Amino acid sequence: MAASVTIPKMMKALVKKKEEASYTHEEVPVPEPKAGEALLRVDCVAICGSDIALYKWDDVARVIATVPFIPGHECAGTVVKCGPGVKGVAVGDRVGVENHFYCGNCYQCKHENGAICSNMGQFGHGRKTESGGCSEYTTVPAQYLYVIKSGLDAEEIALLEPLGVAHNAIERLEVKGQDVLVTGCGPVGILAQSVAKALGAKRVIATDIEDKKLELAKTMGADITVNTKNQDLKEFVMKLTDGVGMDRICECTGVPPVVNSTFSMLRKGGHLCLVGLPKQPLHVENVLQDVLFKALTMRTVHGRLIFHTWEEIEKLVSQKKVDVKKVVSHRIPMSQFEEAFRVLFSGEACKILLDPTK
Repeated sequence: MAASVTIPKMMKALVKKKEEASYTHEEVPVPEPKAGEALLRVDCVAICGSDIALYKWDDVARVIATVPFIPGHECAGTVVKCGPGVKGVAVGDRVGVENHFYCGNCYQCKHENGAICSNMGQFGHGRKTESGGCSEYTTVPAQYLYVIKSGLDAEEIALLEPLGVAHNAIERLEVKGQDVLVTGCGPVGILAQSVAKALGAKRVIATDIEDKKLELAKTMGADITVNTKNQDLKEFVMKLTDGVGMDRICECTGVPPVVNSTFSMLRKGGHLCLVGLPKQPLHVENVLQDVLFKALTMRTVHGRLIFHTWEEIEKLVSQKKVDVKKVVSHRIPMSQFEEAFRVLFSGEACKILLDPTK
């Protein structure tokens, strides 16, 4: 039996109280777990690119979030208390948080997977819970907790959430023995490159417009890197493939012109997975030539397959096939969150980790 821990009455947290930019760093009561919930001590929380919208409280945030809430959806914790009726987790368990709170009752939950629930709540977004990982303690319904079976540390556990998005995309692409192009070297793009290599891709080609990111990509599994600021990507791809086109493309930029161009670079029978989030309409110039007559397979992903993806990515990290810590560029105390977001907005960061205790 796990040793008992002393749980304080108050804790530090980032809080979004109003529909305006930034957060307040303040002392709030430690939440009491309700029926079916577990109280976690937050050991590590990471900042995601989507947190930019939540911080700024822009038009995107108004669609995906509800005030008030505590941000932080990439979270690692240790269970310190269980509410009534909790099953599947126990005090002392080290856990990751599946931040997509599926309802279990809609068509998608019953026939597909909770990852695409029609009534989805989101941890760290104020939907179905005000709780988030940017706090010293947080409550999560036990059904959304993934219990770690291996010796992963807190940073690795927090990074399983973005790694899961990358794995979901690459697994759908069926990359074994195939050439794989990953556009964009943000955290998910770089993790996708590493997963592609781990799952047996023949060659992994990484693109970006910053040499610094491409250098990191080389250490994470990319066999070939292309700076698209200096090189025409389609020309490069066609030369590399003797005019055939790419077997597989994982699009991680979300930049509409880049997304649009992917169709023309795929070979006939190729597979495309869209991961990045375009904010404008997409337009394909040659629909017949580049889409229909190619008999393409196109997929999109939203989060992870619950909990299949978590099991697979824990294996990859614990077996040292993917080193998630290589994407960490900054470790910052949570009390210095304004500096963390400044670094994020500046483009200097890859993945930023916050320590809620500091």
